[in-house]
Formats: sequence, C-alpha cells, structure tokens
Amino acid sequence: MIDVVLKKGKEKAALQRHPWIFSGAIDKVKGQPVNGEVVKVFGADKSFLAYGYYNNQSRVAVRLLEWQEDQEINKSWYQQRIKEAIAARGHVLKNEETNTCRLVFSEADFLPGLIVDKYADFLSLQILSAGMENIKADLIDILREELHPLGIFDKSDANARTHENLEVSQGLLWGETPPEFVEVKENGVLYHINIADGQKSGFYCDQRDNREILAAYTKDKTVLDCFCYSGGFTLNSLKQGAREVTSVDSSGLAIETLQHNLGLNGFAQDRQISIQSDVNKQLRAFKDEGKTFDVIILDPPKYAPSRSALDRAARAYKDLNRLGMLLLNSGGILATYSCSGAVDLETFKQIIAWAALDAGKEVQIIKQFHQPEDHPVRISFPEGEYLKGLLLRVL
Repeated sequence: MIDVVLKKGKEKAALQRHPWIFSGAIDKVKGQPVNGEVVKVFGADKSFLAYGYYNNQSRVAVRLLEWQEDQEINKSWYQQRIKEAIAARGHVLKNEETNTCRLVFSEADFLPGLIVDKYADFLSLQILSAGMENIKADLIDILREELHPLGIFDKSDANARTHENLEVSQGLLWGETPPEFVEVKENGVLYHINIADGQKSGFYCDQRDNREILAAYTKDKTVLDCFCYSGGFTLNSLKQGAREVTSVDSSGLAIETLQHNLGLNGFAQDRQISIQSDVNKQLRAFKDEGKTFDVIILDPPKYAPSRSALDRAARAYKDLNRLGMLLLNSGGILATYSCSGAVDLETFKQIIAWAALDAGKEVQIIKQFHQPEDHPVRISFPEGEYLKGLLLRVL
C-alpha cells in the first residue's frame, strides 16, 4: 500500500476525523497510486492517521475511510459499513407509511462518494468518487445480499464525478429495469417516481419531514408550491385540506409526474393548478396580475454549488424570496429552503433579512427546517448539513 505523508501542522483535520485531505496538505506521495486506490496516510512525524482513497485529479486529494490501522479495507469492510448504514435507518424502514428513504449517505456513513436510495423494491445508486467506482461490482453484490432488491439502477450522472475525472454513468446495473413509474409511499402519500429520467437519484426524500410539517399550516389555505417537481409539498398540502394549490416547475416531466401523482392519490383536479414555467418569471407574472396566496413554498435547486458561487447565489435567493414575500397575504406563511451546502443557516437568515427589507415586510421565524434522519450529519463533517429552511410568518 502506498504511503501519503502530510505537511507539518496539517494533521489536525484528520485527527479530528474530518474525511477530507486537500492536495495542498500533502508533503509527499511515496509511489504512484492509481486514482481511487486506497492509501495509508501519515503525519509529518510518521504517525499513522487513516486509510483513504487517493485522487490526484481532485482538490480533495484523499477521502478518508478508516482511522484504525489494524483494519483491512476489503469487501468485508464495505459490507459491514453498508450493514451499519442500513441498520441506522431502522426507524424509517419500519414505518409502514413510508417505503422510500436514503440508505447510504456518503461521508455521513463513512463511505465517501456512495449514495444509495431505496424506492420500494428498487435501489438507485450514485457513485461520486473514483474509489467507489473501482469497487462497483462489490457494492452491487453487497446490496443484493443485504437488501434483495428487484433491481439496482445507476444514477451516477452528477457533475461531482467530473471533479474525480470520472465520466457520467447511467443505466441498469443488476436485476429488473425499473418501470417508467415506480410507485412509492411517503408519509402515507403515493408517488410515481421516474428513476431513470428523474432529477438526482429519482426523488427528493430529504424533504420528507419538512413536507409533513409544512402541510399542517395549509388547511383551508391557498398555496403556491414553487419548484414543485413531482409534487411533494403539493400532495401533502392537499392531503391536509388545502383549499387550492398552484404548482409551478419549469420541467415538463415534473408537471407530468405531478399529474400522475394527483390521480394516484385521488385528489380532486379542481383543487390544483399546474403551471410549466420558469419560477421567477411566473412570480413576476403573478405580481403583475395582483395574485396573492396564503402559503408559499420556495424549494429551489442548488444555487451555490461551491463557495465561489456564494455571492451570485445570495442575490438569487434574495430576489426569489423578495418576490415570494410580495405575493403573500398579510400574516401569510413562507416556507423557504436552500440545499446549497456553501450557504449555512446563519447566512441564509441574513439573506432572508435582506429580502424582507427590500420587500418592505416584517418577518417572523416560526420554525427551522433540517434534513431528516436518513440524511445524518457527522459531527466531524459539518459540510454534510446541506439542507436548511425557514418557516416564516410575513406581516
């Protein structure tokens, strides 16, 4: 096994169990490891620190896996980690009202670059690191043995793969090809999920808890669900008795899937309006029309994929939330979210404060939203806390 030695003073993060070592922290590499190869990491004083995946194509040069030197990183090691991750989701997996969740969440489960989502009897796999790509066959074997799915589908089409010098990848890995729509259940609400063509791994199960919390505020209210995708907030609001829900998304497939899901749950079509449009453009059109709502949900895509995009993202979040506030009836509810890891909660609150000032509104924070238990955050890896949100009363 090849040794990687860190510069003096660069051991602190590894000693604190942070899983990333940046290229600038490395003093020497004793050999020429293949990208994705497991290496042994040492401090400048020659003390063992951890095992990790090496990749000279990535700014994160080593992704740490294991801090015990007597452990061997082999198929049995991966199987044990995956078993532990699945066991940690026991509370969710035993819920009869939900049969979809995230089973493996990358660094949070000590498996950097591996994401596994469960959709009823199918698994959706995302591999985002060269190390995991190298053991893909073993991962498929382990998942088959531990979960007995009908099929495993590759959704490794994220831009993150380019940082590891990997090509995008999508397609059936094992078993049955998922049908065009896989029926899943979350909080008692039914969904048709398009695994092959849907966004990310097929469905945003990270909003499971937040959808249910927000829906409790929608009974007898007019609701605007922006970036609605397959209708998570829309369907939960209708289930809780919303008077009318308007759902906006730029994707034709998203609107089509939402329509499937409305019928699947037996919701009356006259209580829901679907609009395929750019959200910002549509919000401005509503403002010009004098249209207002009691509850507005803003769940945009990732505006800040990195810290270098933070300023531009802050302006986008501010403008979006300003428009939302202007469309609310007095005392209305705004549920606003950011899935940008580069935007922490305090920064997000400041952006909302700027939006309120520009809109001329007084705003109260009622609740704070977080990602659910199947998207845990390791205390040594705060970067894993990417989803945050605020439930606001706008006066």
